[in-house]
Amino acid sequence: MATKALFNTVVNYFIRQRIDQIQNFMNRPLETQNGVLLSQLFLAENTDYGKIHGFNSISCYDDFRRNIPIVTYEDFEPFIEQARQGKPDVIWPGYIRKFAKSSGTTNAKSKFIPISEESLADCHFKAGKDLVSIYANNHPDNALFLNKNLRLGGSSELYKNYNTKFGDLSAIMIENLPFWVEITTTPSKKISLMSEWESKLKAIISEVKNEDVGSLTGVPSWMMVLLQRVLAETGNKSISELWPNLEVFFHGGISFKPYKEQYRKIIGKDINYYEIYNASEGFFGIQDQYGSDEMLLMLDYGIFYEFIPMETFDPKNLEAIPLENVEIGKNYAMVITTNSGLWRYLIGDTVKFTSLKPFRIKISGRTKHFINAFGEELMIDNVETALTKACEVTDSCVSDFTGAPVFMKDGESGAHEWIFEFTKPPQDLAHFTDIFDGHLKAVNSDYEAKRYNNITLKKPIVHAAKPHLFYEWMSQRGKLGGQNKVPRLSNDREFIEPLLLLNQ
Repeated sequence: MATKALFNTVVNYFIRQRIDQIQNFMNRPLETQNGVLLSQLFLAENTDYGKIHGFNSISCYDDFRRNIPIVTYEDFEPFIEQARQGKPDVIWPGYIRKFAKSSGTTNAKSKFIPISEESLADCHFKAGKDLVSIYANNHPDNALFLNKNLRLGGSSELYKNYNTKFGDLSAIMIENLPFWVEITTTPSKKISLMSEWESKLKAIISEVKNEDVGSLTGVPSWMMVLLQRVLAETGNKSISELWPNLEVFFHGGISFKPYKEQYRKIIGKDINYYEIYNASEGFFGIQDQYGSDEMLLMLDYGIFYEFIPMETFDPKNLEAIPLENVEIGKNYAMVITTNSGLWRYLIGDTVKFTSLKPFRIKISGRTKHFINAFGEELMIDNVETALTKACEVTDSCVSDFTGAPVFMKDGESGAHEWIFEFTKPPQDLAHFTDIFDGHLKAVNSDYEAKRYNNITLKKPIVHAAKPHLFYEWMSQRGKLGGQNKVPRLSNDREFIEPLLLLNQ
């Protein structure tokens, strides 16, 4: 115990030194970002992509914007595929041996996101250390390294045709973690990298139920599944009864709003919650303030940021602005240039800035995950805010949901159709619907206008899902665990139709 305590003290001392560097980019954000951009261009000027777009002639942001187009994955895939087949110097200097496999939430086709050694060390691993540094700075009496961190990641496989690895980003990170991280985490690397979800869950539970877990890291939906099964296996009434030293959950991937009350109940005591914003393409934000729902935009990870105002978003004519021109409260699609060789890449997420000094953000949705069938421009943050209020008023709790438009037909008004899976259903679903609808009107004036007198939009159509509906649907699609997510909103009915059939 004395050795652990000494280790905890030493590690906390060193990781807090990073706080000064974070403070530096908070104070000098534009200079930091300009340095990132020019460094990336210099390093990659002799790559195939660098030669095509004249990186060696770019000396400022205006040159950068003129010379290099904004791209989607589909635009950029031919270059990624060349790198994946083993060709060096395509989009980034040297060989790229690792690729994060991402199904995406808007495409059935798998995406392979390049992970260079630089991005692994200077973005993803650096962010992990920063997360702990920020937490330790906010909570000086923490005991993170006295107990185990329970991580929940994906699987990793060898791509059969070429000598490159692919798998969930979490799995790539687990496979490459330094030894000192391994000795403080559970489950073991072998179990963490298992592919089959149900077998993996059983193996994880068998190992972690006997550990002294002090922190959790993972996607809220899949972590909840694991915790519920841990309790079923051990017979404990709460997670805190099994792990009394649990103090924090580092979560990301999906919004925590629908899960907050569920975690409070299943854990059985108050712990700390810290949100992160990471993706296969990079690590972008960390909640740096205790109790906040904002995340600090991390500016020195080898990622250069641009933003497209959603009010002018046109897939055929994408125009971005630099960080210095963003405004508080507006929805922006995020464009990134990274140290993995993604150049002006449209990631698909939308964010809102909550602060400009320093730059803090909230995730507001996806560029393709919204409902705008009737001009209502309904984003995921609108829905989650209204859903939280409806659950509070009706004393209910929702674990998963999805929504889509019902299009106008035969002169009838349109509507929005929703499937909510309740862990605690409301006594009156119609009352829940009214509250949900009313709060959507309160947070979105376009929605309110379209709902006026039911002329364009009728009242929402709400279905209560049978137990485990979304889990069953994800299982059928081979998307259990890892970074797979339930699509919350869609502007068409491709997700809701099979769910409705399954719910019969």
